[in-house]
Amino acid sequence: MPQGQLFVISAPSGAGKTSLVAATIARVRDLAVSVSHTTRSPRPGEVDGRDYHFVEQTEFENLIASGSLFEHAKVFGNFYGTSKKAVEAQLAAGTDVILEIDWQGAAQVREMAPEAISIFILPPTRVALRERLIGRKQDDAAIIDSRMAEADETIEQAPHFDYWVINDDFEIALEQLKSIIVSHRQRRPQIESKHPNFLEKLLGQQ
Repeated sequence: MPQGQLFVISAPSGAGKTSLVAATIARVRDLAVSVSHTTRSPRPGEVDGRDYHFVEQTEFENLIASGSLFEHAKVFGNFYGTSKKAVEAQLAAGTDVILEIDWQGAAQVREMAPEAISIFILPPTRVALRERLIGRKQDDAAIIDSRMAEADETIEQAPHFDYWVINDDFEIALEQLKSIIVSHRQRRPQIESKHPNFLEKLLGQQ
């Protein structure tokens, strides 16, 4: 049966991870992003079930206790987690899956699924990162300062990832992210998974 590839993508807040993932999903076939569960409140324009599964903390704790989450982490006072059942179903169907998660969750995934490909999105400079956080107009100055302090801890985790994408020019960063995903689809194990006995069939042709 076809088996999809798991991609883990992390970044400091404001580096452009969500926008890059959304653009990649729109341009690459048979690729999906896992919809995480979170205890935080929806932001303007976010839709339950599309952007996140918004749940109460009690429900989230029940998901942890039942072993239903592939990974989970507490970020900026809120909990985030990925449904194990949903990811496994997508991979089993041959769909490549992106986990757009915090570095803490990425560390958990690396332990449970060492075959996962990890990608870290970096800002070109700290000045650019702060400007992007301000430009989002979602947080006040105190929260932005907190996110910048958190960014240092997050960026320190970059050496644990397989690939780095520096998001200076969005279109260039998008092409780089797409190329990582597409190139891994051409690895022999992936091709053999999607086309069983291909060589035998090819050599058997007259």
